[in-house]
Amino acid sequence: QVQLVESGGGLVQAGGSLRLSCTASTSDCIINIAEWYHQAPGKGRETIATITSRGSPSYADSVKGRFTISIDSATNTVYLQMDNLKPEDAGAYRCRANVWTRSTGSNYYWGQGTQVAVSS
Repeated sequence: QVQLVESGGGLVQAGGSLRLSCTASTSDCIINIAEWYHQAPGKGRETIATITSRGSPSYADSVKGRFTISIDSATNTVYLQMDNLKPEDAGAYRCRANVWTRSTGSNYYWGQGTQVAVSS
């Protein structure tokens, strides 16, 4: 069973930056696809960034030009670099990834989530 461990959330002023990390618990794996989701308080969950193992990132319009998703295959970590943060970016962030291991094959896993607060 693979676990995705998230870190990097916190409180930041509007216009500031944060970097979220999502690391697979096993080193012997391949991350095929990774996604970051955002859920603002009182709102539904939104897919904000997606990337495949070959690159090809895609972004929601709400974060395009400000957020960057990437995969570090050496450490099996998915990053979300968030720049020029706005108050509406506050909320819960979760990663989801399709991870392959020799023993379990390819499956989707969720991170535990991390909170981002943006002060205006």
